[in-house]
Amino acid sequence: MENDPVADRLSAVYPELPPGERAIVRVLLDDYPFAALGSLRALAERAGVSPPTASRLFDRLGYGGFADFQAAVRDGARDRSRLLEFVTRAPDAPATSPELRQAAEDLRAGLDGTLAAATDPLLDASAALLAEARTVWALGGPLSELAAEYLIRQLASLRPGAHRVPDSAQARARTVLDLKGSDVVVAYDFRRYSSGTARFVTAARARGAKLVLVTDAWESPLAAEAEVLIRLPREAAGPIAPLAHEIAVTELLLVAAAARLAPAERLADLDALTQTL
Repeated sequence: MENDPVADRLSAVYPELPPGERAIVRVLLDDYPFAALGSLRALAERAGVSPPTASRLFDRLGYGGFADFQAAVRDGARDRSRLLEFVTRAPDAPATSPELRQAAEDLRAGLDGTLAAATDPLLDASAALLAEARTVWALGGPLSELAAEYLIRQLASLRPGAHRVPDSAQARARTVLDLKGSDVVVAYDFRRYSSGTARFVTAARARGAKLVLVTDAWESPLAAEAEVLIRLPREAAGPIAPLAHEIAVTELLLVAAAARLAPAERLADLDALTQTL
């Protein structure tokens, strides 16, 4: 949505909006511009709010109703896939060094924002949960599941009882069945927010499990459920949405947890066993 004035306006006002109008903006930005091109009623249903709530958003934004908002979207809409735009550029317009430098600057800025968002109090609270939980379960969406996998692979070296949430519904049901209030779920949930993640987390919370949620600036719908909420800044510009931000905050979580666990003996045993197997 880079350089789209309507999308930029939606992003800018999001923090100031009441919950119902935020839900509308999340749907719009999640599937921009296509979510804006149907009926007002369909948009409201997708967001789980009433049509009058949706109408209030467009009045607040200064449009003369939903039809005027749609006209503005159509005027400014273009293909928003950065990767598609990048790989389908004309053969005589290759990626240039300035573009690569810009991508590096964007990535660096995004990492700086991520490190700033992971404050000491948030890391301390997360570390306490990760260290003291009976079991730790992690999951994510289509891309962020890689961060969840990385968390569990590293955390399992530091403490027992660290697991990735399984993929199948039956295996997830067995996992939820045994969850208790002393268990922790770490969820990575970014636009487009994962319905599978939401279902698992909701069921886990009903069993008393605690939630550490890593999400974006617009906040996963699961934000209200989290004991610890880490909101990362908007993704960097460039052709590919970066996983580096999620890995960076995962590294910080692991370092904070390791400081509480004092895992030297476990790591030594693990290393010895690795040499013999």
